[in-house]
Amino acid sequence: MEAEAILKPVFAMALLTVAVALWMLFTRIPAMQRLKVHPQQGQDTRKLRDYLPHEVNRVSNNYNHLFEQPTLFYAVCISLAMLGHVDSFFVTSAWVYVMLRVSHSLVQGLVDIVIVRFYLFIASWLVLLIMVVRESLVLFQLS
Repeated sequence: MEAEAILKPVFAMALLTVAVALWMLFTRIPAMQRLKVHPQQGQDTRKLRDYLPHEVNRVSNNYNHLFEQPTLFYAVCISLAMLGHVDSFFVTSAWVYVMLRVSHSLVQGLVDIVIVRFYLFIASWLVLLIMVVRESLVLFQLS
């Protein structure tokens, strides 16, 4: 299987990050203007959260989450492509991971039901864990 197949979900995740960044921009700036929050008050984003409504903060929280767990996803997928170890299992797993992260972003950004977010988070971690363990077994010649 071509390496490009595993890079498509990588770019889908990148597009999700761009979309959430724009969502954050188009919710945070109008809220700051409406509430007359000076941009300098956002120097420490933890303090900025105190000024903004929850529906604005949950989008920026999700944006931050997209730079946590998904960074491992990027590293794993790019490594698989470079090693030439791309197969249908990894490609399917990568797409499942992306769909779980899209779902997580939508839940957090729109309704923020924590238990639903938690299950989506755990499910995405499990997919990523399986990918990491499967490739580690090959790399360390344990399978």
